[in-house]
Amino acid sequence: MAAGPTTRRRQLGADLRRLRELKRLTLEEAGARVGISKATLSRYETKEGTVKWPAVDALCREYGASDEERLALVELAKGAKIQGWWRSLADPIPESMNLMLTLEDEVVREDHFACMYVPGLLQTRAYAEAVHRASEIHCDEREVQHMVDIRMKRQELLERQDPPHIWCVIDEAALRRRVGGREVMGHQLTHLLAMSERPNVTVQVLPFDRGAHAAAVGSFVVLRGQTRELDVVYVDILGGGLFMEKPKELDRYKLAFEYLSAQGLDLESSTDLIHKLSKECIG
Repeated sequence: MAAGPTTRRRQLGADLRRLRELKRLTLEEAGARVGISKATLSRYETKEGTVKWPAVDALCREYGASDEERLALVELAKGAKIQGWWRSLADPIPESMNLMLTLEDEVVREDHFACMYVPGLLQTRAYAEAVHRASEIHCDEREVQHMVDIRMKRQELLERQDPPHIWCVIDEAALRRRVGGREVMGHQLTHLLAMSERPNVTVQVLPFDRGAHAAAVGSFVVLRGQTRELDVVYVDILGGGLFMEKPKELDRYKLAFEYLSAQGLDLESSTDLIHKLSKECIG
């Protein structure tokens, strides 16, 4: 059984205290070195309240932890955030989504390559319902609505005072696939156009005529934190998702996204194509 957030939080607190004591630092000294208060560090070590994973990363570096141990503790911090809105949901959510919501709560930028569907942060409710009904074959309608509710709530990320930048490269196939029928797809494309006008949302289309490209294997998201060390890649797989954070893995996906963006249409041409496809659906 995978460790839950409470178990992760307890482990994190104990390990942080052990590393600090090995370094022979007081709470006040250690906190001052990374810019957090003595009281905050004390709460980290006594397993009380939430933790900020950038702070855990900084503490581990200050304590001289090995790269392996530092990454392990950062991973614990990512899964130990216990006050996110999703924690209060009556129905459970998949572990991969739990981690995704935790990571996404603190990102400064997300790079999406979408080859099958419009990225979840930019979906309408009707479109999201159609996607979940098709994808979750064994789910009843109540489960479908539960997952769609989470997706809609997740979109509030874009309404924050200082929202992350969302950069999407969307394969033309995802825009031509009429999810939910002509009307649902038409409204989705209209919504996508409206979202692309936001200063923190960039939408590019990767057209068919560009041929082979750098990510023919599938969709992925690069979640970028405050520092490069906190970046994570999420890859869609059947029945869930895979998270990767090894430097070579990150570099490969970041480079792939750069190539995809370079192959995609410019912003004006992307808007024109989406508008054309929208008119074909709605008339």
